[in-house]
Amino acid sequence: MGFCTEEQVQEFFRSVPEFEHMLVRSGTILVKYWFSITDDEQQFRFMMRIRDPLKQWKLSPMDVESRKRWEKYTKAKEEMLEKTHTKFAPWWIVDAVDKKRARLNCMSHLLTQVPYQEVTHAPVVLPKRVRHPDYSRGPVPQEMYVPELF
Repeated sequence: MGFCTEEQVQEFFRSVPEFEHMLVRSGTILVKYWFSITDDEQQFRFMMRIRDPLKQWKLSPMDVESRKRWEKYTKAKEEMLEKTHTKFAPWWIVDAVDKKRARLNCMSHLLTQVPYQEVTHAPVVLPKRVRHPDYSRGPVPQEMYVPELF
């Protein structure tokens, strides 16, 4: 779409792995996911958004323009995945045609990527409320309340 030059793209491909490696070396857990859908599924989702007035806001002019560029975008994505997939910051592809399953699979996978252990908590003891005989809670002006419509 002309957002950057070819030189900027190549600099991105050179810089990203170095930057991600720096993040990982500093202790950041970096997990990268690409939610992948088919051309047919994208067509279906766009048509659903076009037909549903409540979902039209999800369809930007850039989305509409991108339909013409499906193959170019797919090729660019493939190049980006190839050049930025590293052993210290790998890409994980999520089959996202079925949104619910995709989300559950991704959450399940993410939990396997982050080391965690049981956290022990000290028991919480709620103290008795301190009451002061000289305090009286005053009324709240009615105009400060949010109207109760439901």
